Amino acid sequence: MSLDASNQPDFAIPTGVFAETVTSIEHYTDRLFKFRITRPASFRFRSGEFVMIGLPNAEKPIFRAYSIASPSWDEELEFYSIKVPDGPLTQHLQKIQPGDTVLMRKKPTGTLVNDALLPGRRLWMFSTGTGIAPFASVMRDPETYEKFDDIIVTHTCREVAELKYGQDLVQALKADPLVGEMAHALRYYGSVTRQDHDHTGRITDLMRSGKLFDDLGVPPITPEIDRGMICGSKAMLADTKAVLEGFGLQEGANNKPATFVVERAFVD
Repeated sequence: MSLDASNQPDFAIPTGVFAETVTSIEHYTDRLFKFRITRPASFRFRSGEFVMIGLPNAEKPIFRAYSIASPSWDEELEFYSIKVPDGPLTQHLQKIQPGDTVLMRKKPTGTLVNDALLPGRRLWMFSTGTGIAPFASVMRDPETYEKFDDIIVTHTCREVAELKYGQDLVQALKADPLVGEMAHALRYYGSVTRQDHDHTGRITDLMRSGKLFDDLGVPPITPEIDRGMICGSKAMLADTKAVLEGFGLQEGANNKPATFVVERAFVD
């Protein structure tokens, strides 16, 4: 099934929207896949931001917020998506092929950026599922390593197979031309909730029990040195926010930097 705009004779690109070409796709499980598209020459964003994307398959295309998984210096744009059988957008998006067209609004935004955090020594990036996407961008940005001595990415999924996207990213960092020499500062902590694993359980439970810190061999979170970013489901956001506040951290925003930030954009 092709969704290329060239097969839509009456389709007109909406105002304020780019029409970009799919360059590659990789399916990880029956629920998860990533895809890359061409990047408009005029498009600028900060690593960690999201943008609205859609497809040219309707007179009024449906747009949803997607974190940009590629870093701000990348020549292409990468996205990591769930597959929802009856999702207004994802039921079609999961069928795209190289050469198809994806629509993208021109204005990126978001709170998971380094500028929204006060200076600190250690950065925590807490994610579940496709919530790792903005951190895929942040962990590949040299600015992150210039601002923090230690960087820890936690990624919690239902099953071990769903951790592969994050694991592949961390492995590839070693050969990254911009951050490879600094990648030793980053640690990845994958956990699952529905299978036996070295790290089993919700990330909030692992934090409250102290197992997360014991496993990593680091002291518990303190507002003096630690900064946090959170991206995942609505329930995960609320629970992780409460835990960080329990450690003494305070939520910030672009216009008021503090010690942790939360992403509030979702896809169907």
